[in-house]
Amino acid sequence: MRVHLVNPSDHSFGTAVITPRWLFVLAAATPESAGDPILVDESLDKIEPESISPGDIVGISVHTGNALRGYQVGRMARERGAWVVYGGIHATLFPEEALERGAAHAVVQGDGDVVWGTVVIDCLAGKPDRIYQGGRIAGADFLPARWDLIQPNKYMWASVQTIRGCPKHCSFCSVWRTDGQQPRQRQYQKVVDEIITLRRLGFRFIALADDNFYPVTLTDLRLAREQNNQTKVEELTAIRAERFQLMAELARLPKDMVFFTQITMEAGEDGDYLDAMRKANIKGALVGVEAVTPEGLKAIFKDWNYSGAALANRLQSFRQHGVHVLGSFIFGLPTDTPATFDATVEMAMKAGITFAQFVMMTPFPGTVDFNKWEKQQSPAATMISGVPITRYWLIPAEVRPKMFTPHPTMSSDEIRERTQRVWDRFYTWSAIWRRSACAPTLRARVAFLFLSKLYRQMYAGTGISTDSARRKKSKQWARWTARLCRKLFQAKPLPDLQFPAWGAAGESRRLTRWSESQRDLSPFVMNSKK
Repeated sequence: MRVHLVNPSDHSFGTAVITPRWLFVLAAATPESAGDPILVDESLDKIEPESISPGDIVGISVHTGNALRGYQVGRMARERGAWVVYGGIHATLFPEEALERGAAHAVVQGDGDVVWGTVVIDCLAGKPDRIYQGGRIAGADFLPARWDLIQPNKYMWASVQTIRGCPKHCSFCSVWRTDGQQPRQRQYQKVVDEIITLRRLGFRFIALADDNFYPVTLTDLRLAREQNNQTKVEELTAIRAERFQLMAELARLPKDMVFFTQITMEAGEDGDYLDAMRKANIKGALVGVEAVTPEGLKAIFKDWNYSGAALANRLQSFRQHGVHVLGSFIFGLPTDTPATFDATVEMAMKAGITFAQFVMMTPFPGTVDFNKWEKQQSPAATMISGVPITRYWLIPAEVRPKMFTPHPTMSSDEIRERTQRVWDRFYTWSAIWRRSACAPTLRARVAFLFLSKLYRQMYAGTGISTDSARRKKSKQWARWTARLCRKLFQAKPLPDLQFPAWGAAGESRRLTRWSESQRDLSPFVMNSKK
């Protein structure tokens, strides 16, 4: 009997940018009595059915984008006599769907860190429950990942989580509904120890895979004080202090390390926080810009963001403090016009955004937008390949529409084509080369060039295009670029890097000589002085 943990994907590139962290966390949660699990990341290579035997346990995590492929893997595993268990955000929202369409024996809703061990033991006894409630565990219960099971030469970036949950309530996002609005913060000592484990293995590019790395804004603190809510003030102050302590410890790590995370636009007003990020070698962050007009921001419940010239200035503030931005934009909002596309890419270039992603409006389950859209559909909703449009993720990829919400003035094809042109315009060779000036060396600029093209091919070329030949060509180009990029990101392992000796108050008394003497060895460290 073996335990298999599968990250399903329709696209296998042989190399991945960021590790699917959940694989290695659930590996840590697997009881020793079950042995070391077999980890299968289909973004690298497809699972081999012959590897699954009767009595094995197959755990599959699905989000909406890979649910259909995940169900295919589950049915195959059950046919081969294995116990099939689903988890992840989509299974949390639709447990019955996983049971029916994915041939599941059991479904885990919520966090799997604690409950997964119980699931495995029950399967070994031949008596799994249909539904397990993982809930929202406290930050102290977050498990460190089993990085000893990783193939280091397959990934460019590793990933570590420091916090779950987001206090915001964006209409297009489900995180605040599934992971909660109360930030659940992991102890920074455990975060640092895990990062050191990864650096010892040769990873120095680390994604801080958080829902929102900036959980407490200056506005949150001001409002709590104005309301004379001292309990809230103390709670928010403690969370914020913990963030600064984490960043102070990251700053003591080897200087060749590079971190990337995800934060909200409001961090742009917090110079102290951005300076702490820069000192901690958090070189970049995904920032949800979403829309560039006041009307668009209001439509997605994100009207605290700036628009127009004020938006460009706010984005520039990140770079002024040494934090580079991967801006995320949404097209297809009801307030969008044909002029919105050009205005968006021009603003992105004017604001000095280092990377950008342009996605088409999609109503994801668990969001306000999805609930509103689903209610608007008639009882006889559009059927495609026998699947109602309200369950679009179950429609085969080759016939699945690219957009599902009708726009008042533009067709879906027009939005798709205009979105593709924005990707093409932002990621021209000349535009990328100009942005690569943020890198300190020629080798770093070359790495920046290829990474930018890889990002565009993976997320636009294989996703937006409706032409199968173009998607196939994009996939081939992405596989070649990914192999080249991986070599540029590889670093020499530091097996002798020591773990901190944490004092009683949590401070690290000693790290290692590397934290003081190691100089910048990066081929791709962004120059914060630019």
